[in-house]
Amino acid sequence: MTPPPNRVPLTTILSLLALFTTTTPTLASQKSQHPLTSSNPSSTTISKPDLNWHNTPGLPFIINTWGGAFTSATDSAFLNLTSPPSLPDPNPRLDAINAIVAGCSTCERLQCDGTVGYGGSPDENCETTLDALLMDGDTLDSGAVANLRRVRDAIAVAKRVLLYTRHSLLTGDQATEFAMENGFTEEDLGTEESRGVCEYWKREGCKKGSYRRNVVVVEGKGEREGGGCGPFVPVPEKDLGADGGLGESNNQLGEKSGGHDTISMIAIGKNGRMAAGSSTNGASHKIPGRVGDGPIVGSGAYVDGEVGGCGATGDGDIMMRFLPCYQAVESLRRGMTPTEAAEDAVRRMVRKYPSVQSGIVVVDKEGNHGAAASGWTFTYAYRGGQMSETVVVTVPPVEGVISVSADL
Repeated sequence: MTPPPNRVPLTTILSLLALFTTTTPTLASQKSQHPLTSSNPSSTTISKPDLNWHNTPGLPFIINTWGGAFTSATDSAFLNLTSPPSLPDPNPRLDAINAIVAGCSTCERLQCDGTVGYGGSPDENCETTLDALLMDGDTLDSGAVANLRRVRDAIAVAKRVLLYTRHSLLTGDQATEFAMENGFTEEDLGTEESRGVCEYWKREGCKKGSYRRNVVVVEGKGEREGGGCGPFVPVPEKDLGADGGLGESNNQLGEKSGGHDTISMIAIGKNGRMAAGSSTNGASHKIPGRVGDGPIVGSGAYVDGEVGGCGATGDGDIMMRFLPCYQAVESLRRGMTPTEAAEDAVRRMVRKYPSVQSGIVVVDKEGNHGAAASGWTFTYAYRGGQMSETVVVTVPPVEGVISVSADL
C-alpha cells in the first residue's frame, strides 16, 4: 500500500510565495509608491538592508506604515528614543510609549497625506474627526480615542486614556470632554481645503466614495439638488435578494474612493521594551459617527513585548473584522517570520474580500521586520540601531489566494 504523501508545512508554502513578493528597499528620499505620498527631502542615502528575514538593524527600533511624508514621523520617534527631550519629570519606563506619541504627533501636525491629523477626510457633514490608539507591550494596557471631535492632538489624548483611566477607548463628544479636562484645547479640525473638498463632493451628487448601501434616494430629490447625498430610505429586507444585501458586491451606493491611510507605528526601546500605536482621520465621506480600525486593539495596531508588534492600514471597515495585527503577532508566537505572519494575515482577508486594500507591517522583539499588502503597492519605513536615517521598503500586493487550515 502506497503511503500518503507528506504535507508541506504552511510556513514553507508562504516562504516560497514570498519569493514572488519580495520587498524592495528604497531611500527615504525617494518618492513613495503610494500615489498620495510625497518624499521627505531631509532624508539621505543609506546602505541597502539585508533582505534575509534576519534583518534587524539593532535597537532601538522604529517601524511604521508608509514612506514619503510619514518618514518624518519615523525620524521623530527614533530621535525621541535615542535623544529624549528634557522633561521636568521623565519616566524611563515610558520610553517606547513616548516615542510612539512623538512619531504620531509629528504626522498629526504635518497632516501626513491629508489622512492623519486635522484638515483631512471630512465626513458627510464636512467635519473632520480623529481616531488614535496607544498600546504598551509589557502589560497590554491600551488607551484610544475614536470619532474625537474638535481636538487636534489625538495620540496625546489616547496617552491620557492609557495612563489616567482604566478604560481602553473613549469616543465622540465625551472623548472631547475628557481631553478638555486634561488641558487640551477645543478648536475646529476643518480647513478651507477640507471644506472645499466636501462641498465639491456634494455638488457632484456624493457619487464617489459614499458608504451607504441598500438605500434609495427619497423620491423627488434630483442629483443636482443633493439627491445622491440623501435623504435616503432603506430598501425593505425582503427586497435585498438572495445574498441579503451583504458581501463585497453590495458594498457602496457610489463609486469606491481610494486611500484609507493610517500611520501605525511600533517602537522598541534600547532595553527592549515595546509599544505600538496609530493615528488617522479615517475615511473620506464617511457616515458621521463612523469608527474605523485604527483605534481598535488588534486591528489598527497590536504589540506583545514577549513576541513582537504589528501596524496596519487600509480599508478599515473590512480589516477590523479580521483583527489582522492580533493575528500576525500570534503567528509570530507560533514560529512564523514577520513576512510570513504579515502575508498570512493579508491572505485571510483576501480570501473573503479579494479587492480589499490593506497593508500590514510586522516586527519581532529583536527588530526583524516584514510586511504584506493587497489591492495596492504598500510602503513602510524603519530606522534602528546605528542607522543615520530612515529606509523605505516597497511591498507589492500578494498574488493569488491560498487556503488556510481551520486550526490556524
